[in-house]
This record gives sequence, C-alpha cells and structure tokens, in this order.
Amino acid sequence: MTQANNPLHGIKLEDLLTDLVDHYGWEELGSRIDIRCFNHDPSIKSSLKFLRKTPWARDKVEYLYLKMNKLPLPAPKTYSDEPAAAKPVKPRKQLPAANIKIWGDR
Repeated sequence: MTQANNPLHGIKLEDLLTDLVDHYGWEELGSRIDIRCFNHDPSIKSSLKFLRKTPWARDKVEYLYLKMNKLPLPAPKTYSDEPAAAKPVKPRKQLPAANIKIWGDR
C-alpha cells in the first residue's frame, strides 16, 4: 500500500504535536481543540497517550496540523464516540402581558 497521497506520511505523531504546541501553545491549542489533555495539566506524553487511543481527537489534531502547514485537507469524518457539540440555547419567548403581572418578567 502506497502513501504517496498522504501528506502526513513519515511524520511521527509526537513531532506533529510538538510542532502544534510550538506554533500555538497549549492554551490556544486547547481552545481550538477542546480536549482535556490540552486544557488540564497538558504534556506531550499524556496527549500522545490519549491521541493514540482516540481516533476522532487524533483526526482533529492532524487536520489542524495540515491546516497550519497549508497542506491538502481531508474530508471531515464523523465518529460515534465523539462528544456531541453543545446544543444552542433557545431564547425565551416573551410572556403575555397578563402573565407578566402574575409571574413577573423572567
């Protein structure tokens, strides 16, 4: 199997992560990819351990690396174990005037 079309071929995950940390820093990296190993007591070692066993997180890190280096980007993938994004909060409807007198304006 050839890796000719894979821009990440030959790049170790540790080198990739080190480049991202050098470029963005842990705080910015954690805001761009919200995973615990980047936001709480971050280290290369703990991040590598998590990324090696969590395909969706690794894909996000690899995608950011490709984007940072202006390399071709793959199509986004979806995973069943990826944490769901927070649902947007719907604004409350204004209560009718009669109810405001009873319940007050929330």
